[in-house]
Amino acid sequence: MHADQARFLDLPFYRTGMVQKLPIGEEDVAILHRLLEERRPEIILVAGDLSDPHGTHRLCKEAIERALGRYSAPPPEQWLYRGAWQEWPVAQADLLIPLSEEELRLKVSAIFKHQSQKDRAPFPGVDEREFWQRVEERNKGTARVVDQLGLPEYFAMEALVVRRQQAF
Repeated sequence: MHADQARFLDLPFYRTGMVQKLPIGEEDVAILHRLLEERRPEIILVAGDLSDPHGTHRLCKEAIERALGRYSAPPPEQWLYRGAWQEWPVAQADLLIPLSEEELRLKVSAIFKHQSQKDRAPFPGVDEREFWQRVEERNKGTARVVDQLGLPEYFAMEALVVRRQQAF
């Protein structure tokens, strides 16, 4: 995807200006449904990080599921990724995506584009590292586990779980 294809959806549930978000509403679902109908994706990346302390990822996932319930085309595969709080264990991952040092640098740079992810994570818990540091270490750690299993060595890896839905 090119940068000019990126779109900020400005979903209404997110517009509170606070950590606590609104429940998913009809307008949120309609915006996502229109995008699905327009783009007709074969794959969508969805935050599967349901341990997200403030629940935003869970709400986004709910909105996507509801929009897919109205979708007129065969449903796309959902590639579930996780954020800074946890990673998919290698044994549960359907896909392990190798990341070079440059690709991981680009991922960290993308994290910095989100105002809420700069400096310290809003809900650090007992982990005092900045959000980007958590993500970087998580991806490097996944690569170390894969290397210890005797598989090819990579700088970093992203673990994904694939959800295939039946057409409605």
